[in-house]
Amino acid sequence: MLSEKVKYNYQTWLSQASADQDLIKELKKIVDQEDLINDAFYRDLAFGTGGLRGVIGAGTNRMNVYTVAKASQGLADYVNKEFDLADRKIAISRDSRHKSDLFAQVAASVFAANGIKVYIYRDIMPTPTLSFAVRQLKCAAGIMITASHNPSKYNGYKVYGADGCQITTEAATQILSEIEKLDVFNDIKQVDYQTAKNAGKIQNTPESVYDNFVAAVKNESLLGDVQVNKDVAIVYSPLNGTGLKPVTRVLKENGYTNISVVKEQEQPNGDFPTCPYPNPEIKQAMALGMKYAEEKHADLLLANDPDCDRVGIAVRNGEDNYVLLSGNETGMLLLDYICSRRQALGKMPVNPELVKTIVTIDMADRIAANYGVKTINLLTGFKFIGEEIGRLEQAGHKKSYIFGFEESYGYLTGTYVRDKDGVDGSFMICEMFAYYKSQGISLLDKLQQLYTKYGYCLNTLHSYEFDGEAGFKKMQQLMDDFRQRTEGFGGKSLVKLIDYLPGVDGLPKSNVLKFILEDNCSVVVRPSGTEPKIKTYISVSAVNKQKASDSEKKMVLDLERIIK
Repeated sequence: MLSEKVKYNYQTWLSQASADQDLIKELKKIVDQEDLINDAFYRDLAFGTGGLRGVIGAGTNRMNVYTVAKASQGLADYVNKEFDLADRKIAISRDSRHKSDLFAQVAASVFAANGIKVYIYRDIMPTPTLSFAVRQLKCAAGIMITASHNPSKYNGYKVYGADGCQITTEAATQILSEIEKLDVFNDIKQVDYQTAKNAGKIQNTPESVYDNFVAAVKNESLLGDVQVNKDVAIVYSPLNGTGLKPVTRVLKENGYTNISVVKEQEQPNGDFPTCPYPNPEIKQAMALGMKYAEEKHADLLLANDPDCDRVGIAVRNGEDNYVLLSGNETGMLLLDYICSRRQALGKMPVNPELVKTIVTIDMADRIAANYGVKTINLLTGFKFIGEEIGRLEQAGHKKSYIFGFEESYGYLTGTYVRDKDGVDGSFMICEMFAYYKSQGISLLDKLQQLYTKYGYCLNTLHSYEFDGEAGFKKMQQLMDDFRQRTEGFGGKSLVKLIDYLPGVDGLPKSNVLKFILEDNCSVVVRPSGTEPKIKTYISVSAVNKQKASDSEKKMVLDLERIIK
């Protein structure tokens, strides 16, 4: 039975949502399907530090021209209240997803109608280039139209602050307050996009901004005068997203010319036809690239997600099979490479910092300590790493930052942006690979050396999906259940439970639980901020891979008894 509010919203949209004919068609199609109507209208699409993200379609709980316009009006009202007239500028970029171009134009037309100058990239561009543009053009804010690595039915709206980071909890709360004042059909100021462009209120982002971004990435090289073989065979896939242009340019301008692009995944395509879940974290998304690598006998496979802020890799082992590396494994390899090369080049700062998230592998802390590098552990989300860079900059210690990474395939070696960068990650992985290959060492060899030196550590991620209103309530109940737990998992006793909801060690309040277990093991549980999922992160230290795997399986069984 539909609530009166849901019925009213549905009828209102049916009569007034005429800006996109796809919406009217969908609304008419579901007229007799109460479950679909309820899911589309039972709430407003959540706006938070990640902005908006949801299924494309009709309704208040969907991504469409109206939810985008409403969010943009709220952001415009916030910028006009908080920033001086000269600083009222917003940068926009978008990826290859369905309706990304349309949503970007809608947002731009709302900003322009509110007296805010807009810079928009002429072509689709990666998330890190948006972070870069915000700071380079001294904007008050920026938005990136993307749903990152979600399936094709999703799109999203990431909001960035003037510092180039995704917005803080405080800013998100203020923007949400402005959004909630608005009626989606009556309170939105909007001008014609082309008219605003002709009047100069909306301008293409200068090409120099993109060129400067590329130069900043190239400047991260740590080879120095060392000569390496850059003719290594590389297979690359942008997974039908934004990475093709910047990644291949950076690599080619640095001498990596033996690059083969996965043809079926080369051009932008919001359907992601060969990888329904375009996430380099999962094997299915990498499968076609691995097939290409086998056929071409390539040394290395690289793949970015559609907005190119993440990168996944596969490398050839001694039996000519390709092995996918986890985000933690690649991050540890990059960390060790960066530290060793900085030391060799005399570029290690006085008080160096590794910055990572609390769900990222603990073994990285031990690698960092070996080089005299301090580890800063922050909440999940690369924006917290970006904020730490900003804090160091304000204190006059920006050079202290040497690397930041998270287990979900996000890396950043420099301070030129304040978000993870799949262009930089791809470039530095290729450099690291070529450096070690010139010494006759594979990345798998190097990884084994790290395990031998620091002890074996296994980190895994398990996600559980809960769709719709019932799923949302179920996730809330599960988090309450986990908070009451007094025992460990998989036979490992509970040493300590850390609840980040009240705020811990100066970190923002977050609905995250970390179970510290005996034998240097841990389990982290949190609801995703962008998808209807509960995510669990398991960390196991053991004498070898088999022992770690056995313990991890027992922990998963215990977790799933609660979750399922």
